[in-house]
Amino acid sequence: MKRLNACLSIIFAVLLFTNPAFSAENEIKLSVLAPEGSTWVKVMEQMNQEIQQQSGGKLALKIYAGGVSGDEKDVLRKMRIGQVHAAAFTGVGLGQIVPSVRILELPMLFRSYGEVDFVKSKLQPQFQKDFLAKGFELLGWAEAGFVNIFSNKPIKNKEDMSGVKMWAWEGDPLVQAMYNALGITPIPLSLPDVLTSLQTHLIDGVYGPPLGIIALQWFTKVKNMTNLDLANSTGALIITKKAMNGLPADQQKILRDAAQKYSDILVGRIRSENKQAVDQSRKAGIQIVEVDPKAKEEIITVSESVYPKMAGKLYSPALLAQVKSLLAQKRGQ
Repeated sequence: MKRLNACLSIIFAVLLFTNPAFSAENEIKLSVLAPEGSTWVKVMEQMNQEIQQQSGGKLALKIYAGGVSGDEKDVLRKMRIGQVHAAAFTGVGLGQIVPSVRILELPMLFRSYGEVDFVKSKLQPQFQKDFLAKGFELLGWAEAGFVNIFSNKPIKNKEDMSGVKMWAWEGDPLVQAMYNALGITPIPLSLPDVLTSLQTHLIDGVYGPPLGIIALQWFTKVKNMTNLDLANSTGALIITKKAMNGLPADQQKILRDAAQKYSDILVGRIRSENKQAVDQSRKAGIQIVEVDPKAKEEIITVSESVYPKMAGKLYSPALLAQVKSLLAQKRGQ
């Protein structure tokens, strides 16, 4: 009997995932900025398969990858009018809903992923409440990893950043403040315009986690990577409360459980593959530029001067004090 049940399950899965006429009674439209074939999309596809299996084909995701739904501002607008139900957002998109989440992306704040996980776990309950208050549910974290500078000019200290035409995500106040402090010339662009701008030399450099730089093909247009983890690029999978509440209770549980499971899988995979992406970049001819301890300390000092400037704009002074206290606690351990 067990063998029969196993065979039936396999047959069901094959029919479910190969039948083009298949349609779930409840379909969640999910927007993912990452391109087809990327780790982010592959994990979301695995999550979709499990959701369909667990729900007996009654619930499914319809994944729109590669920015076909527009930039994050466009996706957020579509979510608010019901054209898109869920999305995997970067910190920039999350900050348009709950600005205080950007505290997780302060430059030179974290020294390790252990610190990232510790602080996020402590702030998670409050962030969940904040998103619910804005009409969204935080299903799970989906970070992109530590960010590096990729540029055509070698950058090994603060002085080298002066005058560099660096991409700045359009409408991102945190990056703007950081650029001002470091003397970087910002060129505001939406993410889909970055590759073309590198090709036409409108910009000289970009920032991002190594895996993301490769997935977006930006690495083909730059020559150097600065070996300094500037910030942790956070992200999360969110869904509108309206879309979630429109599902039966059992399907809500299936979706929440799967989202948490695969968010954890994604974070682990991204962290591992970012390390591999540095080697891939080197093999592709990108020079790894080292930053000496003195130059790093100067960048840390400049970065920390940005923290109080953003207090009251993105997050409260109290939240900043809490994060500093949590980091001191973690480092004391």
